[in-house]
Amino acid sequence: MAMEIFPPEAFARSKQGALFVDVREKSELDAEAYDVPGLLHIPLGDLENRFNEIPRDQDVVVVCHHGIRSLRAVHFLISLGFGNAVSMKYGMAGWINSGFPIKRLGAG
Repeated sequence: MAMEIFPPEAFARSKQGALFVDVREKSELDAEAYDVPGLLHIPLGDLENRFNEIPRDQDVVVVCHHGIRSLRAVHFLISLGFGNAVSMKYGMAGWINSGFPIKRLGAG
């Protein structure tokens, strides 16, 4: 199974009920958030203590800004037995370039 998928496949998976886990910092999420149902925010630095919040029986797409932190997170999750986790290549930049929906949460 691939560890990375491209934004169009990630978008399709979001429509099929996959859970997006955003591992960026809160300030990044406030600036631009993925507009998908059921986004779970766990900053990469917190993942080691919070991975149990991620369901093991659901497809998981891990996302960040460029796809680097999300790939690190997926390696960690796979080591814990999460065979259903993939990283989205190119992150938020690729998502926006593909024209997929975002929302801005912060003031400004």
